[in-house]
Amino acid sequence: MIMKKQLLLFVSMLLPLVASADAVEIDGIYYNLISKAKRAEVTQKPSGKYSGAITIPESVKNNGITYSVTSIGDRAFLTCSGLTSIEIPNSVTSIGEFAFYYCNLLTSITIGNSVTSIGAYAFDGCSNLTSIEIPNSVTSIGGYAFSGCSGLTSIEIPNSVTSIGESAFRDCSGLASIEIPNSVTSIGEYAFYKCYSLTSVKIPNSVTSIGKLAFSSCDGLTSITIPNSVTSIGGFAFDGCSGLTSIEIPNSVTSIGGFAFRSCSGLTSVTIGNRIQSIGNSAFANCAELTDVYCYAESVPTTEDAFDGSLIEYVTLHVPSSSVNLYSTTAPWSGFKEVVAISGETPELEKCATPTISFKGGKLHFECETPDVTYHYTITPPSKTDNTGNDVEVGSSYTVQVYASKDGYLDSDTATQDIDIRGLKGDVNDDGDVTAQDASLILQKVAGKIDW
Repeated sequence: MIMKKQLLLFVSMLLPLVASADAVEIDGIYYNLISKAKRAEVTQKPSGKYSGAITIPESVKNNGITYSVTSIGDRAFLTCSGLTSIEIPNSVTSIGEFAFYYCNLLTSITIGNSVTSIGAYAFDGCSNLTSIEIPNSVTSIGGYAFSGCSGLTSIEIPNSVTSIGESAFRDCSGLASIEIPNSVTSIGEYAFYKCYSLTSVKIPNSVTSIGKLAFSSCDGLTSITIPNSVTSIGGFAFDGCSGLTSIEIPNSVTSIGGFAFRSCSGLTSVTIGNRIQSIGNSAFANCAELTDVYCYAESVPTTEDAFDGSLIEYVTLHVPSSSVNLYSTTAPWSGFKEVVAISGETPELEKCATPTISFKGGKLHFECETPDVTYHYTITPPSKTDNTGNDVEVGSSYTVQVYASKDGYLDSDTATQDIDIRGLKGDVNDDGDVTAQDASLILQKVAGKIDW
């Protein structure tokens, strides 16, 4: 809180520097006018603050010229403590950084259905905001966008959003429920940090990574579902989630960050999937109520003190029968009360058939003889990004790896295939040539980012 207040003071000091000297006042609202494009951006008052209920129009007129209002500028309503409600029209496509920062009397906001991005810190500190509807047009929620909105009790994230930014809902202490859509691929660091009222979270199959401290200190959380798409769990991700009683980490996860489940004091059972390779320091430290740990990995995962302070000398470790001796002689696993073979262990289950990889009609295809499987793939090299986060062209040669999973089955073996786009008859972008641009489009198609 002290750091945030210091930041607020710092930004306020900068306020005279960022307010436009050329802002035009029209019906009580100030705009930066872009004559060539006939667009208007809502901006700060040169002096004083906005207050009361404000409705932003779709267009404004100045000197006989009509301007479309397309954006809420950075810091436009920053620290407008008297602002009570705001209506943003359908003409607006973006809400800038710090746009409504610490508008702590704001109780109601309507966002038009053309907004595609909500900037960092946009509603940070709006503690009296009780509900907000994010339209389906929004694709990105910036870092700290709703941080400190302690009055929010529920929020629905639309299917258009692909990522939840760092600290996006941090300190939303009243948030009791959250629905994360299938479009989201990553949950940022601190995303739901100290959301004390959260009781259950279902993470969709689209998510591949959970950032560090993402759900840390959510001590009301009693249930969490981690899907087979997740490959890594960041450090401190669920640190201090004392309401959790059991956790199942799927086979897709290969690494668990340090302190990931530290001080989950209600945990009695932990299940770790068969692809785990490393477990960070103190990942399950201070989980004193543990009675059983199930680890399906045949090769002993590397770790130093994952269970520090969890009294594992009273805990039973269940592992594959072929690996009982390995675990029994490898620290810290050897410190458990006993190491026993998993009863009815998964090797008795049927294994998914190994998928095949093919290129048909300008698209990559996966096929498997086992029906209704879920495919988990990696592409090397991955598509590269420049320093603005935009996709750039990739090389012409890359490697595709995929395995299949299905509930009640063992994961398949991994299929690997090298593909050189120059040797494919797939002019995806119809420019008369097969180039690296076609490769980039194929990768985006496989990742579900585009369709054709």
